[in-house]
Amino acid sequence: MALSATPYKVDVNLTDLDRNVYETLRFTVARHPSETEDRMCARLIAYLLWYSEALAFGRGLSDVDEPALWEKSLDGRVLHWIEVGLPDAERLTWCSRRAERVSLLAYGRVDLWENKVLPAVAALKNVHVAGLPQEALATIAEGLPRSINWAVMISDGSLFITDENGQHEVTPQWLLRDR
Repeated sequence: MALSATPYKVDVNLTDLDRNVYETLRFTVARHPSETEDRMCARLIAYLLWYSEALAFGRGLSDVDEPALWEKSLDGRVLHWIEVGLPDAERLTWCSRRAERVSLLAYGRVDLWENKVLPAVAALKNVHVAGLPQEALATIAEGLPRSINWAVMISDGSLFITDENGQHEVTPQWLLRDR
């Protein structure tokens, strides 16, 4: 019997000073049985970093033809394709052909990955890559409750995430273009 996804209730008070976005967000996100807490947190951070009203969670791990997040136009075109993790150059090239803009929020062993993959995708003008500091991500993901309540302020490219354990600063490092 296959394992089912675990639902997480998310409440976020988002204040993005860089883009003048002020939203109170309430949604449910599913964690795939094979997904780590780090990856799920990275998906949430990506959602907040590139938030727009049309941004939606894709099937990601369940369907390789869908991203972790995406924004579609009313006529079905993919405006923004967002990946999370450390995909290979072939995957990023494939994604860049399917969307007007591709963003990647890389986490894990980004230092080893970037030397191998970034040179191969640097010529793709619609690809943007940011790396998350692993220590900050691990701190936020540790013991992630099923009911997530965050206050998030984004200022000068840094995310300040306040949860029941205190405040955490996460500053993505832009490896290819920017937000």
